Amino acid sequence: MPVWVRDYSWEQTAEAVYLVVPWRAAPLRRDGIFCAERYLKVNSPPFLFEAILYAPIDDVRSTAKIENGSVFFTLYKKEAAMWESLIMENGDKGEMQRIREDAVRKAQEDAKSESEAKAAQKRERSKFAVEATIKLEDAERKRIEELKEKERKKATEEIEKWKEQNEKQKKIHFCQPHQEHRKTAVESKQEKKRKVNSSSRGTSKSSTTTGDTISGNMFSEKLKEESIPAPRSASSIEIKFTPRVFPTALRESRVPEEEEWLCKQAEARRIINSDIAELEDLKEEEKNPDWLKDKGNKMFATGNYLAAVNAYNLAIRISNKIPTLYLNRAACHLKLRNLHKVIEDSSKALELLTPPVPDNANARVKAHVRRGAAFCGLELYAEGLQDYIAALRIEPTNKNVEDDAEKIRRIIQGNE
Repeated sequence: MPVWVRDYSWEQTAEAVYLVVPWRAAPLRRDGIFCAERYLKVNSPPFLFEAILYAPIDDVRSTAKIENGSVFFTLYKKEAAMWESLIMENGDKGEMQRIREDAVRKAQEDAKSESEAKAAQKRERSKFAVEATIKLEDAERKRIEELKEKERKKATEEIEKWKEQNEKQKKIHFCQPHQEHRKTAVESKQEKKRKVNSSSRGTSKSSTTTGDTISGNMFSEKLKEESIPAPRSASSIEIKFTPRVFPTALRESRVPEEEEWLCKQAEARRIINSDIAELEDLKEEEKNPDWLKDKGNKMFATGNYLAAVNAYNLAIRISNKIPTLYLNRAACHLKLRNLHKVIEDSSKALELLTPPVPDNANARVKAHVRRGAAFCGLELYAEGLQDYIAALRIEPTNKNVEDDAEKIRRIIQGNE
C-alpha cells in the first residue's frame, strides 16, 4: 500500500507554475519522476505523489530538479492564464483515469520513438564506418596494384634490353668464325704456291695462323661474358595490416557483434574479479549460473523461496544477462510479497528479452503477468491492466490472463 505525499507547495505566474514536493523520507532517483501534459508522478516506494493538473503544460520545456531532499518542478503552461488550483478538483473519475492512461501511453510511445531513432542512428554510424573502411581498403589495394604494375613494367624493360644485347652478341659471334675461315683458306692457297720456301718459313706462317685463331676465340668468350645481363636491383614492398582482435579479415567480419561480444566478456571478467575473494570458496559447479538456476528452481518447488532467491542472486552476480534468472527471482519475490522487487526483476527480464521473437513469447507473457500482479498488489490497477493487455497481445488465447484482466477492469470501474 503506497504512502501518499500531500504536503506540497506551489506558486504560479501567467506563464509558469513552480511546485515543490518535499521528499526526505526515502532516496529518490531520476527515473522515479514522471511528467506529462496533464499528469505528474513521483514514485520512490513506498512513497508516492500524484497530480492531475488543472490545465495542460508544455512537458518538453518543463523541468524537474532534485535538491536538498525535495523535488522542484518548473512547469510552463501551454496557455498563459492563472489557474484556480494546481490539480483538477471534483473531476470525473473516468476522465482522471483516461488522463493517466493517455500519459502512460504517450510516454511509452515517446520512449519507443526515441529507441527507434537511436537504433536508426546507430545503424547509420555503423554503415558509415563500413563504407569508410571499404574506401580505405580500396585505396590501399589500388596503391599496391600500382606498385606491382610499376615493378612489372620495370622488369619487362630490363628483359627486353637484355634480349637486344643478346641478339647483338649472337650476330658478332656468327660473323667472326666465317671471317677466320676465309682468311685461313686464302693463306693455305698461298702456302701451296710457295713450295720453294723454306720449312722454317712455313713453320713461322703456321704459328701466326694458330695465334690468330686463339685470339679470335678469346675475343668470342669476352663478348659472351659481356652479353650476360647484370643482376636486377633489389627492392622491398611494405605491407600494413589492420590490427584485429579476431583472426578474420576486417571485410569478412561483423564488427558490431564482435564489439558486443568483447564488451560482454570484459563485463563478465570484471564481475568475477570484483567478487573473486567471495567466489574462491565456492565449488566448481556453484560457479555455473545454469547449475544455480536449477538449484533455485528446486528450492522454489519445495516452497523455500528465500533459499531460491539466494541461488538466483548468486547466479545473477556471475552472469547478469540471463533473463530467466530475473524472471524466476520475480516469481519468488511475488510469493514473498516483495512487490517492488517483482516490478524491478520483471522489467529487467523484459529488457533482456529483446528482440521479441516466438521463442521468448512465453517468457515475455510471464514477465508482463508478474509485473501486472505486483502493480495490482500496490493498488496501481491502471498500470497492472496495461501489463495484462500486453500479455494478451502476445498470447491472445490465454484464458487465465483474459479473466484476470477482466477482473482488474471491474475493480477500476468500481473505484470510479
